[in-house]
Amino acid sequence: MNCISRLRFCVLVLFVAAGSLARAALPLEADSAEASALAEKADASVLKALATRPKAEFLVVLGDEADLSAAAGMTDRVTRLQYVVDTLMRRAEVSQAPLRAWLAAKGVEHRAYWIANMIQVSGDVTLARSLAARGEVKRLIANPRANTLPDQSKLRREQDIADGQKSLSATASIEWGVAKINAPQLWALGITGAGIVIAGQDTGYDWTHPALKSKYRGWNGATVDHNYNWHDAIHAQINTTPGSNSCGFNSLVACDDDYHGTHTMGTMVGDDGAGNQIGVAPGAKWIGCRNMERGTGTRTTYVECFQWLLAPTNLANTNPDVSKAPHVINNSWGCPMQNHPFAEAGCETAASSDPIRIAIEALNAAGILVVTSAGNDGPACSTLRDAPAMYDASFSVGATLSSDELIYFSSRGPVVEVASNRSKPDVSAPGVSVRSSTPNGGYASTDGTSMAGPHVAGAAALLMQAYPSLIGNPMEIRRLLMRTAKRLPVTQNCDNLATTVPNNSTGWGRIDVLAAYNGAPGATLDVDSNTTGSPYNGTTDGLLILRHLLGLSTTGVTTNALSSSATLVDPVAVTARLAAIAPALDIDGDGQRYPHTDGLLVLRYLLGLRGAALTADISAVGAQRTSAPDIEAYLKLLTP
Repeated sequence: MNCISRLRFCVLVLFVAAGSLARAALPLEADSAEASALAEKADASVLKALATRPKAEFLVVLGDEADLSAAAGMTDRVTRLQYVVDTLMRRAEVSQAPLRAWLAAKGVEHRAYWIANMIQVSGDVTLARSLAARGEVKRLIANPRANTLPDQSKLRREQDIADGQKSLSATASIEWGVAKINAPQLWALGITGAGIVIAGQDTGYDWTHPALKSKYRGWNGATVDHNYNWHDAIHAQINTTPGSNSCGFNSLVACDDDYHGTHTMGTMVGDDGAGNQIGVAPGAKWIGCRNMERGTGTRTTYVECFQWLLAPTNLANTNPDVSKAPHVINNSWGCPMQNHPFAEAGCETAASSDPIRIAIEALNAAGILVVTSAGNDGPACSTLRDAPAMYDASFSVGATLSSDELIYFSSRGPVVEVASNRSKPDVSAPGVSVRSSTPNGGYASTDGTSMAGPHVAGAAALLMQAYPSLIGNPMEIRRLLMRTAKRLPVTQNCDNLATTVPNNSTGWGRIDVLAAYNGAPGATLDVDSNTTGSPYNGTTDGLLILRHLLGLSTTGVTTNALSSSATLVDPVAVTARLAAIAPALDIDGDGQRYPHTDGLLVLRYLLGLRGAALTADISAVGAQRTSAPDIEAYLKLLTP
């Protein structure tokens, strides 16, 4: 498969059908209250399916979303995970109970989910009308089958000339993408991702591959246990192409009926101990969920995998255990938009009703980082238009060449779907000629943002081992990787962001995990930890930072500079905190930290100055960030 030519990542396009046209498409009474409700609540693709088929499958999204905001204040990881899961389950149980009882009484086939408050049903237009008329129902959305993976015939595989089998030969070197982001420098410090669990949902994973087997959490060195380490969300045939998949359905053994998933996992953790150093975090463990059948998935398979990853279960799908949830999830897939050439219908719907968005936000609330590939629809602007990459809750990744240039196919922002005009991707990573594992012990090189995302997931694992405070803090991991990324030259002007960072081509730039490691993880401009009003204050925090950059310490820094509600007041402790955040204080990116440039920029920003007033009469030789938008964006990352 060639990720350049055909990989497309899922979307939800906001498609507003006129009520009169929607009603005309169905054999409904024009004045019927139920007909009006259906026209108002159903996506266009659902209406079309109901009008052309005696029975259609669709998803019933309920309007009652759980409030997970309290999770942010929980410091114990398992407690936080359990709170999120319990809250979601309770909300689903209470709000879905009457509807599920009603469906059961009518003998309607259905499957309920709790990570997003929805029920999958199969029925005719009469059922759809009755569902739409119910007050608890927010939206009826499609569950289309979509093949989002590339043409396998163009996958560049290493071939063994003698017997045609995939080569097992070692490269005797670290793969270029792994080296490019400076992962080996962290390995030399003993940082390999040990203690961190990486997950993926994809076409499945060949757990027996020599580069993956010892990294699989289900393998103890002698026996394998797939309980809590593997889930198959493929319960029936999805791919309509003739043939059968090698995994079957509801597989109790980790497997891959394609190649894609095994390849992505290799980039995250792979190392066979014989020279094939293909993974960024070879000390991490992995678990997996199969969300596609021969490259074809649906909205429900994606959401089911997210749900299982939040609360892994045994192979009987019982006894969920949140302590076995992963720290980071890679997603090299997407849900195609309306009229996508490889989808029977689009995944379009309003963002507020999209279960993919809802699931990702729940995972964020639980403290799990969700990495997504930007898609391969470039080079035009606003081609990053698919879920999950288009959502703010996703950490979206574009693809770069070994020369640190953006590859032409990498999808660009801004996101124009869901009326967001959001700048995307967030960062970029190696995604061309990426060599990694393939099923049955093979190796292959291929291209795509599918290959870029795993570099970022692996980098996150390294950083979480190095700084345990980052575990359960996905937003801080994102901020750290963004502000330490290597700025890349961009000439394409998408939404007037060609010369600024972040932009709609490479985001903040190509990730550099060594720079992130040295970049003061967790740094903010709140120095004295005041408890009243804004945590960031120019006359206190700004002055403390300026004095520190002037070379002062202890009382020379703190005298008459602490806020009245400061909780960090000891001069030695304040000086230590300033020293800890110092690597992040190179505001203009010139490699230095000067009071008359960086210190003054911090002070002005915390005093509320923006635009020309922020940057007036400040210049530094070699500065990377010189414009007000550039500097403001960087400082915003330090004031979460």
